[in-house]
Order: sequence, then C-alpha cells, then structure tokens
Amino acid sequence: MQITHCDLPGLRKVASGKVREIFDLGDALLFVATDRISAFDCILPNPIPGKGAVLTQLSAFWFRTFGFVKNHVITAEFDRFPGELKQFESILRDRAMIVKKAQPLPIECVVRGYLAGSGWKEYHASGTICGEPVPAGLQQASQLPKTMFTPATKAATGHDINISWDECHALVGDDIAQRARELSIRIYEAGRDYARERGIIVADTKFEFGMHDGELILIDECLTPDSSRFWPADQYVVGTSPPSFDKQFVRDYLETLDWNKTPPAPELPPDVVRKTSEKYREAFERLTDGQR
Repeated sequence: MQITHCDLPGLRKVASGKVREIFDLGDALLFVATDRISAFDCILPNPIPGKGAVLTQLSAFWFRTFGFVKNHVITAEFDRFPGELKQFESILRDRAMIVKKAQPLPIECVVRGYLAGSGWKEYHASGTICGEPVPAGLQQASQLPKTMFTPATKAATGHDINISWDECHALVGDDIAQRARELSIRIYEAGRDYARERGIIVADTKFEFGMHDGELILIDECLTPDSSRFWPADQYVVGTSPPSFDKQFVRDYLETLDWNKTPPAPELPPDVVRKTSEKYREAFERLTDGQR
C-alpha cells in the first residue's frame, strides 16, 4: 500500500510535514512516515513505493544502534502499539513509531564529512563552508580534513538558513550547543564508519534534538536517505559527483527540466519513481541486513 496522506479517525493530527504526519496520543506522539518525497522544498506529486517504511525502520535501527545517546523512540514495533491503533494496521505497520513528546531545538544539526552539495558550491566560490575556512586544494566529493558541524535554522517554508557557531549558541545556550555539536559529530562518525564497512559512504547528514525531562535527546529521523547523502563506495571518485542512494537522484532528474523549483512540482516518470524506490530499499538492506 502506498500512503500519500494519512488521517486516522479519532486521533488528532498535530502536524503534517513534507513526509511525516504526527498525531497526539496524550502522553506520546505517533509519527507516520508517508511515501511522499520532496525536492527543492516542494512535495512532488508521485509517491515513492516503500519509502515511508524504509525511513521508519532505518531510523529505528540507528536509534537502537547508538546506545550512547538517548532518543525519543518508545516503540517502532506495531505489535507493541496500544489496542486503539490496531484498526489502522494496514497504514501503520512498518511506517509508524510512537515517540516521547520533546521540545525540539530551533536548529538543524548539520554534519559534513565530504565536500558536496551547497558546501562544494560555496567552497568552489570562496574557499569556505558555511563561512568557515577550509584548506585549499580540495576537489568535489573530497573527504574533509575533519568532520564539520554547520548548524542551520529550521525554516517552516523554504530553505533552512546556515548560521554561525555564535548564532547557534545564542539560540540554544552554550551548554546545549556544545552538547548538540559533540553528539552530532559522534553519531555521524559512528554511522559513517559502520556504513563504510557495508559499501556506503555517508557524505553528510542532519540531526534534530529536543529537550525531554531536562535532557537533550535525539528526535525525528536518523541517517536516512532523506536526511543524508549516501554514496556507493565502489563508484566513488574524487572530482566528480558520485551517484547516490538518496533523493539526490530525484534532484538530478529535476535539474534537467525547465522548472523554476516552485509549486506545482512536475510529475516524475515511472522509471525515476522505480529507481528511487530501489535505491532507498538497497540502502536499507545494506545497512541493516534486512533487520526490522
């Protein structure tokens, strides 16, 4: 079953994002990942089959793996959901998780390990990444000399805006900023090393954190093809833009069109939909060995 929209009679929907629908369960939240896909901040008309399940189950896998950081997951196993949700099994199984209510930080915790995307464009133009100096002589897709934490503000609409380390401190406070930075880099580097052994290079990613009972916890999703740039290691060549296991494949197709990157977004052809679905599934299988 492909899910593009989700309404659950009797449950109050509190938010609807580009991909996820969030429902209030009283003392917890229900996160439901649809098969919607967005690019250039526009939701595309075609769903990607199986995408919601991949995002949910891969996030759940990473949340279990990174025991050194507390997270928001109560359960991602449908068989452990409360009885009132059982009637929605065809919608919720594999694509939903019950999570703690946390107060999200007003920042995106972006971590970069390789020179790609907007980071490459800025470096090519000015020798910096998010305003931070980077050694000269690097090429597109080069591994950075050290992992970089480049926070951004979370925009309700449009692109997130990169902010300085000082601005990050001003938004969340010194202690929280430092802890978020340390955890973001540690999670990224642990995931990067794990994925590299399975033939995937994690070029960059972004995390979200929130406060729960006075503690900083990891929330939202974790190291998915939506939040990260995944490259197949056997096709990685410095100086080129590597192929990907993530939605960069969709972005690359859209770049070939005469489209101004504003709604309404164009429909994706069947082969792009199919290949995107296959890429998401392959990333999941490689990283988890098919675990659920």
